[in-house]
Amino acid sequence: MQFIWNTASPEETIALAQKIGARLHPGDLIAYRGDLGAGKTTFTRGLTLGMGLGDCVTSPTFALVHDYGGKLIHFDMYRIADENELETTGFYDYPQDECVFAVEWSENIVGALPAHTMFLTIERTGDEARRITLEGDERFADLGT
Repeated sequence: MQFIWNTASPEETIALAQKIGARLHPGDLIAYRGDLGAGKTTFTRGLTLGMGLGDCVTSPTFALVHDYGGKLIHFDMYRIADENELETTGFYDYPQDECVFAVEWSENIVGALPAHTMFLTIERTGDEARRITLEGDERFADLGT
């Protein structure tokens, strides 16, 4: 199923992500797609709020991974050329069935993503406006499109 939302500000993007985060459960993997500065880290901030983890998100660009309480693992694969380099990121060190993975620049490791991956695309439609597309399951249907 595909869901599409339009947000007009970072605050609206966070609010949408918060609603999505409240519906996530261990084993979920969200693979982000979007240009540099599209709002992937902003979206993750909303996920942590929705998951009850607070507003604790920082960009993982230089650290490659941030672990938010063992409940959300936030990866940045920008510097990873392909799935063969995943060993260096800690991707396989986290028990995926026990936490949620949020993966920025997922297109760099698409061959290593599990079949149940949800794809989230964030596109700029204005200075602060975004079009957010989630390929997921029916649990997000009542959030509107």
